[in-house]
Amino acid sequence: MGKTDFFTLRVYGVIKGFPKEEVCSLMSRHEKAVSSIPADITKGCRWDSQPDFVKPLHIAPGSANEAEYHLILSNDLTYFNSRDLEVLCKLVNEIKAMLITLSGKPGHLNKPRRLLLNT
Repeated sequence: MGKTDFFTLRVYGVIKGFPKEEVCSLMSRHEKAVSSIPADITKGCRWDSQPDFVKPLHIAPGSANEAEYHLILSNDLTYFNSRDLEVLCKLVNEIKAMLITLSGKPGHLNKPRRLLLNT
């Protein structure tokens, strides 16, 4: 399991405890933001050219920033504890760093596609 998958599953686990009134609001925003990160990476893996591969990798950090904001907001609303926030923000920042490195690295197209998803 890759870091983006692990992050997504951790967030889904944390938001299960949100109040029922947040199901169509903050919970759905969390789900969309966190699942968009690995989905954008997967879109990039479809293409063989450098520009086509990198384009979705430039979108994924925006989803990661959105996910991080929703985590902070959820913590401010006391929907989960500060320890969860610390762990999840650390993970999302590692993912953002990985995306920056991956999108700027000229030789990354030589890696097997599954390895890209597991970084």
